[in-house]
Amino acid sequence: MQETSLILNKYEEDFDSISSNNPKWSSDLRNKAMDTFREIGFPVRRKGNEKWKYTNARPIASVEYSSAKFEKIDSDDIKLIAPWHESWINLLFVNGHYQETFSDNLSTNIQISNMASDDLAVNLTSNVGGIMDYSDDGFAALNTAFMSDGPIITVPEGENSGIVINLIFYNQGLSDTVNYPRVLITTGGNSTVNVIENYVGGSGDQTFTNSVSEIYVGEDATVNHYRLMNETDDTYDVGYGRVRIDTNGTFNSRSFFRGCGIGRYDLNVSIEGENASCDLQGLYFTNGAQHMDNFINIDHVRPNCQSNLFYKGILAGRSRAVFGGTVLVRKEAQKTDSIQSDKNLILSPHAEVDSKPALFIYADDVKCAHGATAGNIDADTVFYMRSRGIDLEAASRLIIYGFAGEIIDTVEIPELRSYLAESFLNSLPSHRFEF
Repeated sequence: MQETSLILNKYEEDFDSISSNNPKWSSDLRNKAMDTFREIGFPVRRKGNEKWKYTNARPIASVEYSSAKFEKIDSDDIKLIAPWHESWINLLFVNGHYQETFSDNLSTNIQISNMASDDLAVNLTSNVGGIMDYSDDGFAALNTAFMSDGPIITVPEGENSGIVINLIFYNQGLSDTVNYPRVLITTGGNSTVNVIENYVGGSGDQTFTNSVSEIYVGEDATVNHYRLMNETDDTYDVGYGRVRIDTNGTFNSRSFFRGCGIGRYDLNVSIEGENASCDLQGLYFTNGAQHMDNFINIDHVRPNCQSNLFYKGILAGRSRAVFGGTVLVRKEAQKTDSIQSDKNLILSPHAEVDSKPALFIYADDVKCAHGATAGNIDADTVFYMRSRGIDLEAASRLIIYGFAGEIIDTVEIPELRSYLAESFLNSLPSHRFEF
């Protein structure tokens, strides 16, 4: 069943009102995306909607959102909820709009441009929309139709300075508003870049963040990508990551989620060059009535490539988590080495996780495996710690943090690793494993 015409008309009106103000280079792309959105709407049908089987998009689709405007902010408030370091290039976007006053402009060979500019060179904008196929996804089409601002990051060939680019997308929490962050990262041959994407903010008022990131990993290049979501229970967040990897390229992803009413991360990595690899790891913590959906897909196109997919979840209260997606090994992708795993620690009898890892293998010379687990801690583990003089609550907290630490410890940026360790430790619920 389609959404009410009232909701769709609201998006039509907003699109018409902003079209004249958006950069000219993106007008054709945005118009085509809006035509697609008009045709397919939101993914709310109960049948024939496998990608959204375990997540109900109706609460998001039923609200008349208006595009968020910028209101006065204090950068110190943002630094309290998002990682920030003086050695990084920190770029701030408020309600989807770039804030030059609060952003760093450190000297670097990496070219960083703003999508809102009409003066962008053709080569900078040519890849926008090149990976994101929105033909069957209304949220992705909507982001593309309304995109008006966001960073275009171009890493030149041989750039290996180790600089960290910290993108902060701050949601001010204005009632019934939506923002559309957009990110494009392109890397030249034999280069390395570290990028952090932060989605933070929100308030007690209902808001929606709809984001798309496109990443091109060049030949012999490495992209270390970190994605953090820390919003409020009144925030809905639907994010897309689309990645293409060239020959000998490496894409390392670390995703951390610990705050959202309904959250979904749709990550698709296409390994299109030989001897390329990706390592995708994530940690999600849900509490109360929160809902988190990770839909992760890897497409092995060429031979002699590797992929690792490892996600962990901690669920408390009446929350729900979803882990789904596939690893596809095409016929030409011989000598593929791939493993897929999802592990969940359930702290409440009312929490629920739906885990559905899948492998589709069309090559005959591969090494692939997948698996999923969900449960509580066994009594022997707790007894071992209690026998060392640790009280029950402290032992429970250490066990939970140890479970999360396996992912946090893989973060290679020391300042970010410390931030995540403190952030997750402080957010863990009081819990006592009792048997």
